[in-house]
Amino acid sequence: MIKHMYNGIMSSIDFIKMHGLGNDFVILDLRKQNLEISNRAVKSIANRRTGVGCDQLIAIEEPKKSENDVRLRIWNADGGEVEACGNAMRCVGHLILKETNKVEIAIETVSGIIKVNSKKEGKLSVDMGPPRIHWNEIPLATECDTLSLDIAINGLKDPVGVSMGNPHVVFFVEDICAVDLDKIGPQIENHPLFPARVNVGIAKILDNNQLRLRVWERGVGITNACGTGACAAVVAGVRRNLISRSVSVNLDGGILEIEWQSSNNRVIMTGPVSKSFQGTLI
Repeated sequence: MIKHMYNGIMSSIDFIKMHGLGNDFVILDLRKQNLEISNRAVKSIANRRTGVGCDQLIAIEEPKKSENDVRLRIWNADGGEVEACGNAMRCVGHLILKETNKVEIAIETVSGIIKVNSKKEGKLSVDMGPPRIHWNEIPLATECDTLSLDIAINGLKDPVGVSMGNPHVVFFVEDICAVDLDKIGPQIENHPLFPARVNVGIAKILDNNQLRLRVWERGVGITNACGTGACAAVVAGVRRNLISRSVSVNLDGGILEIEWQSSNNRVIMTGPVSKSFQGTLI
């Protein structure tokens, strides 16, 4: 299997299976190995019947700049490489913080440098950086107001566009259970307004400091939790003057604490991580 997937470079490779609130990952440490990971390889590993099973495959690599600790690459279950994943940052952050005995680490990603530090009660905080709210930063296919996008599908309308290193669209609804996310998610993901496709958030405001969120992730489907999605929902809610800047986001898999700091425009995500098991792909 590995010989086929990695063109015969090696016969086996170790992995760690971790998750953040049920958003699960197969993590490969490639700092001492130079492997080309194909689209087909990702799909095989991510398959929940014939592979290990995961929402995303994560590769830890040597950083390009010595002041950073590691470089991270991320693939969704459909094999497509993506820019960011908040829950994966916490999982990898946990591993590297333990390995280095540091208080804070810096992770290189396609979308920029992400810093991770440990908190009390086994939680980790990730500095996700500033949100990107201009149409060409998300990106959108045409120039428009990202605070009120001209999209209406099956009763959902008027969403907010946000990028947290990857593209998100957030709909605010009164009844989150009434939304058939399995049906509507792929339609919105592939809407022509989003040239790189888009992650879809369905949010309900509970009070000034709480919201309920479900997420359809591009290339994956419905996930138990989405770190960048939680950040995007809070940014969208603040921009709409619906919530405060410090919010508990209730996802299917649990709660993430999100703070959009007014002092420096950065979004901080805090939550737990868990190790499921480890093994070897052969």
